[in-house]
Amino acid sequence: MAPIDDIQWPATDFSRVPYAVFGDQDVFDREMERIFRGPVWCYLALEAEIPEPGDYKSVFVGDRSVVVNRAMDGTLHAFENRCAHRGSTVVRHLDGNATDYTCIYHHWNYDHRGKLIGVPFQRGIDGQGGMPEGFDKAQHSLRALKIDTYRGVVFASFTEEVEPLPDFLGEPMRAFLDRLFAKPVEIIGYARQRMPSNWKAYF
Repeated sequence: MAPIDDIQWPATDFSRVPYAVFGDQDVFDREMERIFRGPVWCYLALEAEIPEPGDYKSVFVGDRSVVVNRAMDGTLHAFENRCAHRGSTVVRHLDGNATDYTCIYHHWNYDHRGKLIGVPFQRGIDGQGGMPEGFDKAQHSLRALKIDTYRGVVFASFTEEVEPLPDFLGEPMRAFLDRLFAKPVEIIGYARQRMPSNWKAYF
């Protein structure tokens, strides 16, 4: 039996939480899959944080690093920050402005949508090395997330099988966001903390 099935809750009304819920790896893995990578919308950023073409911000959705950006045409995009070649982190800064993104490992190059646009020595050198014949860059893009906004708040989902964002938020949350973001937002700074704890303890 999996460890998660062995966890005993000390109270039937769930008013007391067993310690294992905060420390069991199986519980954590299932939470990441169901809560953050399931059919849900997760907060990424405010549009005010990436106002200009080329602006980007790197964030975490659960345990996955994600980049959200504004392309040169003004559209918003989000993709998993993990190179399609060897899995290395592509974007290594918290935020910035870039015309494209290059992995430092083998210099695979991606556009704002996470599409692979360049592979060094794709055809090899003097007939040696290079990518296999028929290599298709379109099949090696970064994993794109479904993205939407509400009142300037950017959300994303790892799956296309997610309900419309307004329905997911619900009337109470929409009303709250309507009040909170009734006027334009200006970013004046950040306050960050690192806490060595389970994500539930942080919240």
